[in-house]
Amino acid sequence: MTERKDGPSRRRVLKGAAAGLVTAGVAPTIITSAYAQEYRNKPTGDSVTLGFNVPQTGSYADEGADELRAFELAVEHLNGEGDGGMLNTMQPSSLTGNGILGKKVAYVTGDTQTKSDAARASAKRMIEKDGALMISGGSSSGVAIAVQGLCQEMGTIFMAGLTHSNDTTGKDKRRYGFRHFFNAYMSGAALGPVLGEEYGTDRRAYHLTADYTWGWTQEESMKNATEALGWETVETVKTPVGAGDFSQYITPVLNSGADVLILNHYGRDMVNSLTQAVQFGLRDRQANGKDFQIVVPLFSRLMAQGAGDNIKGILGSTNWNWSLQDAGSQAFVKSFGAKYGFPPSMAAHTCYVQTLLYADACERAGSFYPPDVIRALEGHKFDGMGNGATEYRAEDHQCFKDVLVVRGSENPTSQFDLLNVVKQVPRSQVEYDASIFGGELGPYEVSM
Repeated sequence: MTERKDGPSRRRVLKGAAAGLVTAGVAPTIITSAYAQEYRNKPTGDSVTLGFNVPQTGSYADEGADELRAFELAVEHLNGEGDGGMLNTMQPSSLTGNGILGKKVAYVTGDTQTKSDAARASAKRMIEKDGALMISGGSSSGVAIAVQGLCQEMGTIFMAGLTHSNDTTGKDKRRYGFRHFFNAYMSGAALGPVLGEEYGTDRRAYHLTADYTWGWTQEESMKNATEALGWETVETVKTPVGAGDFSQYITPVLNSGADVLILNHYGRDMVNSLTQAVQFGLRDRQANGKDFQIVVPLFSRLMAQGAGDNIKGILGSTNWNWSLQDAGSQAFVKSFGAKYGFPPSMAAHTCYVQTLLYADACERAGSFYPPDVIRALEGHKFDGMGNGATEYRAEDHQCFKDVLVVRGSENPTSQFDLLNVVKQVPRSQVEYDASIFGGELGPYEVSM
């Protein structure tokens, strides 16, 4: 591996065997004449640069660290190094382990700081100074929406990382943005029926909600799902990202008349709010003649590790889990574990998959020209990447696939065996009409 400094960003080129992996069942190439056109950061040498923009500091830094690990692994596999991971299971696939369109994959990195302005600045730097042709990453919907908007303006494709707000592929969707991760609506649709089965239809819920686009749409989606069951929403309270101490928000729950606390928090905020809720005795409490319950709508294994025993028995949803037994999941877990010594998170899975999907679209388009790559992604159906049959819906660039409802393990067998899959909810239960959240994708062609 060679490495050089590029200002605040790092550029890496991973060198390896040029054609060590050939995947069976290669999809037909989309013939295009656009390759001759000029566009921003058109590759002219023997490599192509991707930009990986993740939270290396801030409340979501744990996810960011795992995302970077996954990005590096994806680049290795694209360049023909390692065992190939999901290049061996992805169907259909035009990837061969010979880079992208015969060019070695290099990458630069940035720190979003879990802040929209910082994320836009680092993405802009990677595009303008480092020549990044595609941007990926992020563990905040506020960041994702900000960077997606920038990428639309600059004619650079954005393969979103961990972003769960309905707005990302709803009112703020963009032609140049794509999301593999599920959204808040899908969490509510998948989780709601399970909550009704487990806790009944006569419940009173109190929401603590991260005060930004993801929290707002997660709260709305959970309210809609639970109120449809017959639950009453007692109170909704917004909390700042990175609050640390949530005691002032948890204390009022005790005398609110609620018997369920829904924590619309993520990352270290969820770890802190859940830990403090348990310390306040909510898990051992009774209200309205019922055992008090805590729900975490969006769960991750990294958060479960941070919260320790506090997650036991708590229900939530997740985009992917390393315990899945399908061929794609196990291939990724094997590769990631061999390189890093522990299983990947759902954030890592999302970023790895997004990188491969972008590369495959370039191969199918026969071009790096963004409008051609976008058309290759729109409506693309694929399998073998850990979530079963999946589709990038053309109307809003949202992926649709099965959703996992999980529960914190009561008796974990290892420090990573923390979430048990309760139900794999089929795509048909979580799908919705593309028009319900509004927004316009915008043009394929943008002025430079």
